[in-house]
Amino acid sequence: MTDDRELLREYVRAGQLMQLATVRADGSPSVGNVWYDPHFAPDVLRFVARHDGWHSADGHRVGGHGPDGPGDGRVGGSIVAVPPDVRAGTVRGVTFTGTVRALPPVGAEEAARAFLERWPSAEMAIDPGRLARHETPSRLYEVVVAQWVLFDERRFPHESRHVLAAARTG
Repeated sequence: MTDDRELLREYVRAGQLMQLATVRADGSPSVGNVWYDPHFAPDVLRFVARHDGWHSADGHRVGGHGPDGPGDGRVGGSIVAVPPDVRAGTVRGVTFTGTVRALPPVGAEEAARAFLERWPSAEMAIDPGRLARHETPSRLYEVVVAQWVLFDERRFPHESRHVLAAARTG
């Protein structure tokens, strides 16, 4: 029998896009879609975003900063593991809450290489050498997950939401 933690890892790894919710400087919510690289124990989701992308252009306070001053870095998000099966009425995926920060360009080379193993076409955006020299159009960010909600209507038809604390260490 597969436990909730195993299903969580399976669903997060199977997903491709992460929807990341932030709060603009004016207090209004916003959601963006980003490619991500998951890691577990500790539970973190790394993603790449342009300096001038949705995370900064609209006043989002991603990574504890924004164009109008510091923010607290709180985010929420979701990952759909498989396309919803409308005929069967089932959805499988996860949601999460946590905090996000921009990884420093120098010292993030290993994280950038791990991201590129999953998404090799992102090399121009975060080539580790260019990233360290501040020559990339993007930065690497990291969501430190505080809580997950595993959602599976097929395996758990009577109680499809399973709340899990994030793993802090291996």
